[in-house]
Amino acid sequence: MALAPLGSLLAALLALMWLGSRWLRRRGAGWGHRTLCAAGPARADDVRALVVTAHPDDEAMFFAPTILSLGRFRAQLWLLCCSSGNYYNQGEIRKKELVQSCAVLGIPPSNVTVIDHSGLQEGFRDAAKQEGKRSNWDYRGEGSDIVKTPIETSLPVQSLLTDELSPGTCLRAGKGSEGELSHKKDRKAPSVTMDLPDDPAVEWDTHLLSTFVIKHIETNNINLLITFDAGGVSGHANHIALYAALRYLHSEGKLPEGCRVLTLKSVNLLRKYISILDVPISCLQSQDVLFILTKEESEQAKRAMRCHHSQLLWFRHTYILFSRFMVINSLCLL
Repeated sequence: MALAPLGSLLAALLALMWLGSRWLRRRGAGWGHRTLCAAGPARADDVRALVVTAHPDDEAMFFAPTILSLGRFRAQLWLLCCSSGNYYNQGEIRKKELVQSCAVLGIPPSNVTVIDHSGLQEGFRDAAKQEGKRSNWDYRGEGSDIVKTPIETSLPVQSLLTDELSPGTCLRAGKGSEGELSHKKDRKAPSVTMDLPDDPAVEWDTHLLSTFVIKHIETNNINLLITFDAGGVSGHANHIALYAALRYLHSEGKLPEGCRVLTLKSVNLLRKYISILDVPISCLQSQDVLFILTKEESEQAKRAMRCHHSQLLWFRHTYILFSRFMVINSLCLL
């Protein structure tokens, strides 16, 4: 009997949180605009943002509130995805799904770039054996397709970290004789590699990532960078590597003047899966920018996530229903 009052109190508390969350959610659409202008350019429509992700589906799973809110504010958006997500040999499928998802989120196919290392191993070996050349491919979406444009360069493999690279090129590089890729999955401990495989057991090279990012910034006059924080949201090593690369560019003063970096704030497991009930908690937490989606925008984010058909296992459906990252993004400035 003593548990009955406690249960009633808990139910009343949850109901209050739910009602408060709905009220804050309706009011919260304008907060992102004000906090964004305070943290970045004076006008939201002056924002030229590059979202840097590790895998296809990161943009919908984690960054949909940021992307949709920036689109609402008429910001210009680009996406740089640093792998094709080929861990289970689904890279070609996932690249097409990424373009479809970005279209739903409002990022045009011409502004979506995938750095793909998975499909070029043999081509890279052949080119590397011919006077140090390597073959690159530029994957850019047109409609629901992936266009492959061969790009030839005579730069030696060893200069990959220091020479200029065009954004959108999909490079194949690694440690090995004559430029061959030496890519082996090591599940016991992370290993540093010049390649960028979709593999939580591999630590991506910070300088290589930085090179891709800085070229995108320069080519597209980017003034706002968005990526994961040091926790990587899910703790994935590839996510954390992106934070390390952008932190390196920021701390070394390599970013153009006025270019800001926002990192997506990781939260504990409980908060991660209470959906809109996390709105009041997020409002009380410290952050530089807070984006909260309307109900209609949340449905749009879910549609983007459902574009990733190859990834929609049962637990992903649960994620779509309960994850706060489908509704809320809290971001902090570096």
